[in-house]
Amino acid sequence: MAKSVLKKDIDVALQNENLGGALDRFADDYVISRAKAYGDLDFQEIRKDIIEAKNYAIEHLAELADQFTKEAEKKGAIVYRAHSPQEVKDYIAKLAVERDVKTIVKSKSMATEEIHLNKYLIEKGITTKETDLGEWIIQLAGHRPSHMVMPAIHLTREEVADIFSKEIDERLESDIPRLVKVAKKELRPYYFAAGMGITGANMAVAESGTLVLVTNEGNARLVATMPPIHVAVVGLEKLVASIDDVPKILKALPRSATSQKLTSYVTVINGPVPTLVEGQEQPKELHIILMDNNRSKMQSDPLFKEALRCIRCASCLNVCPVYRLVGGHVFGHVYAGGIGTILTNYFNDFEETADIQALCIFCGRCQEFCPADIPLPDMILKLREDKAEEEGLSTIEKAIFEGVMTNRKRFHGLLKVASKGQKPFAAKDAPYIRHLPLFLAGHTKDRSLPTIADVPLRDRLKKKSEGGSGTNENR
Repeated sequence: MAKSVLKKDIDVALQNENLGGALDRFADDYVISRAKAYGDLDFQEIRKDIIEAKNYAIEHLAELADQFTKEAEKKGAIVYRAHSPQEVKDYIAKLAVERDVKTIVKSKSMATEEIHLNKYLIEKGITTKETDLGEWIIQLAGHRPSHMVMPAIHLTREEVADIFSKEIDERLESDIPRLVKVAKKELRPYYFAAGMGITGANMAVAESGTLVLVTNEGNARLVATMPPIHVAVVGLEKLVASIDDVPKILKALPRSATSQKLTSYVTVINGPVPTLVEGQEQPKELHIILMDNNRSKMQSDPLFKEALRCIRCASCLNVCPVYRLVGGHVFGHVYAGGIGTILTNYFNDFEETADIQALCIFCGRCQEFCPADIPLPDMILKLREDKAEEEGLSTIEKAIFEGVMTNRKRFHGLLKVASKGQKPFAAKDAPYIRHLPLFLAGHTKDRSLPTIADVPLRDRLKKKSEGGSGTNENR
């Protein structure tokens, strides 16, 4: 993303009152409701358990993948190990062709968003329908998710009503219960028509070959059970060693994601379960795709491997002041916010990361609220260092950092010149610069800059040490 495009997107987002209002209301409510959801639970103790479970999984990723494959296949599942996004897409498309699948239903899955699966399948002539309410809304709107848990958070109910109205060719009011009924009515036939259902998974338990899905809508269970073929696309980082690790993560996931003590549905899948069609059992296929897509590469990095602890609760987005202002379509690519910057860097494209990482202001709230204590500020700082090293410095930056900043005498001399040159632009009643001329004007468009002190601190201290009176000038 070019810097000029990013700046334009930021300006558009800041001027979008609907977006700002939606994100403001959610951010204000989230911290309070999250605190209530955790209640008297010890967040640090929960965090400690998650870190222990996830760190073990990270250090034994290949071993757990092998164990999961073995155990899941024992139960009748077919496990495919995919290294690249293309391998995942080709496997699913080939399976659909072989089984004569014309329609696919999907539940919410960031792993499939990551590889742009829907676009690929639709281009192959396969009808692909999202069934999660938020995902269906953005599919109809032609948008990508702006949040990992609430993909349509950037849209108001009025905008959703307009989208639904166009879909069913009927003018709808922005009445949420009515809109939900419309969605149910429109989507239900697809469950029965679909030849394949695609889901993700929140956890994959190695010791038993078990998939765990955590959802707030019944659609995921229908997607996993109604069609004769169920395909689960699971990133390697979703592996955990033991079934005992599941409740550790479940304590934090709904509380940090949606401020609920527990989500409406926790679905545990152990192998294929026959489908009932008109009262008769029909064979069921369960295909589990364990997707790498540079997760193994991330695991080999001493710092960035800690991002594999992410449980996709999106609490980092919910408390991020930058996300609150511009949303996930600006501060993000497929994954949004601070964690999105890191995941995009490994799973998608460094070029996309290069600019969006610059939006981070290093407030540290993402790590403070993260139930896995992922050091996102340290990671983003490292990305900035890598970007600077790869791209180098511009001529002006080189002149400043190499020709001025490293030369003490020259630096102090320029400060003295600046302290005199600023006088026409400094406010008379306060130590601030309110306006700058020409190409510098943008620096004072939305803020005032402090003036440079007439007498540097080092000179005042020198006078003090020599017994002088010093000066009270501190600008």
